[in-house]
Amino acid sequence: MIIPWQVFLLVLFAALLHASWNAIIKSGGNTVLDTVALTVAAALLAAAMLPFTQAPAAASWPWLAASVALHVCYFLMLGAVYRLGDLSHVYPLMRGIAPMLVALAGVLFLGESLSVMVWAGIALICVGILLPVLRHPGVLRERATPLALSIALVISAYTLVDGYGTRASGSSLSYCLWMFLLEAPPIVLVAWLYQRRLVWQHVRQKWRRAAAGGFCVLGSYSIALWAMVSAPIAAVAALRETSVLFAAIIGCALLKERLGVWRIAGATVIAAGMAMLRL
Repeated sequence: MIIPWQVFLLVLFAALLHASWNAIIKSGGNTVLDTVALTVAAALLAAAMLPFTQAPAAASWPWLAASVALHVCYFLMLGAVYRLGDLSHVYPLMRGIAPMLVALAGVLFLGESLSVMVWAGIALICVGILLPVLRHPGVLRERATPLALSIALVISAYTLVDGYGTRASGSSLSYCLWMFLLEAPPIVLVAWLYQRRLVWQHVRQKWRRAAAGGFCVLGSYSIALWAMVSAPIAAVAALRETSVLFAAIIGCALLKERLGVWRIAGATVIAAGMAMLRL
């Protein structure tokens, strides 16, 4: 199944939004509390939009409950991993492995069927994402690497859960809004238990950054879930992970991280994989 052009372009825009909110977290002074502030902002935006949407179908609520649990783990782990490593190191590791895991699990356990070209595209995108960080064997010994790889497993799990939950919901937007609304309270609670004096102070001080990040995270994932209704979940997951290209550009331009030949080579391989998904 070929991804329609409108879906293809919108998922690329979602990838840009995804890289943007990750950069907002990484560039802040406290990655854990910046993550909390962002999830609070996304929840408030979701709450404002929910009255204008229909409720998700009953069949999707078990998927939604699982998704909320996985996303809480994801956001808490994300704040921790950005405290340990650079955006240019941990972001490709988190995002580069997940598409292949999603594809394999989808075929083995959920009955998805992918063409040879889609498999080739997913493989090339994964290789292109991982190429810049795996060129040195020592990268696997860095402190942030095990946590980044663990996050990749969580990403794979929630992508599959949300792909099928969205299809069962009857409304991808409503499903997404409820997810962001329900995941914020436990994230805030955990942060409050560990840094109770700083949580609300940080949210108040960083509300502008949080609002921008909340818009990006909500927009990015709502587009991705919408796309999973009309295209293979694995293909959408792989295309969305081209956010690594945008993250490399943002890291170079704003965070003063080095671009380098290997990232350019990786970008070329990713572009070839994107072309495969459209052939």
